[in-house]
Amino acid sequence: MVTIGIALLVAGLFFDTGTVASQSAPTPTVDRLAQPTLPAVPSQADQGSQVYWLSCLPCHGDRGQGLTEEFRKAYPEEDQNCWMSGCHGEKPYENGFELPTAIPAVVGSRTLQKFETAASLRSYIFVAMPYWKPASLTEEESWQVTAFLLRENNLLTANGEINEANASSIRVGPPPATSTPQPFSAPMVTSRVPILIASVIILVLGVVLRFVWIKKEKI
Repeated sequence: MVTIGIALLVAGLFFDTGTVASQSAPTPTVDRLAQPTLPAVPSQADQGSQVYWLSCLPCHGDRGQGLTEEFRKAYPEEDQNCWMSGCHGEKPYENGFELPTAIPAVVGSRTLQKFETAASLRSYIFVAMPYWKPASLTEEESWQVTAFLLRENNLLTANGEINEANASSIRVGPPPATSTPQPFSAPMVTSRVPILIASVIILVLGVVLRFVWIKKEKI
């Protein structure tokens, strides 16, 4: 009986331990601010994810959603309100900069609409971004991060590549609006001629009648 009791106790401990272990296993926390890992053979867009992480993510969000309140909570509490800090407030420190309160999304429906093609998007990034240090990206980096944004917006295949040769043919935003030419219509000159002639005749008759009446009065 003692042997059976010990066996049951051991079996119970074995199964209970498994249950506790499975219930207490912590859910892994994803570090939303961590540097992305590159695959063994990275594509141009994969390389662009590194550029985005380093130069774009702090303002435009880890998923391209913009500087939303939800995204700011991914930072430590002391860094969540960018505009209250000495680095990004109205009077930033010497090496700081004032941060806009509204930073647009760059991934998702109806984003990047002001850029007609990938070429215009890349040109803007190369000249004006990142906000805190414009024109600091190399030409290669600007192409890489453009490829990343296109891929995230389903405008480029996973292993697609963009360059000077094909960027202008990749549509990003809507084409510029064009006005529909109206059919030419000649001015209605002929319809006014009879009216003008009639007016002149009436005027002349009036002058003649006036002259005749004056002559009669004198007689």
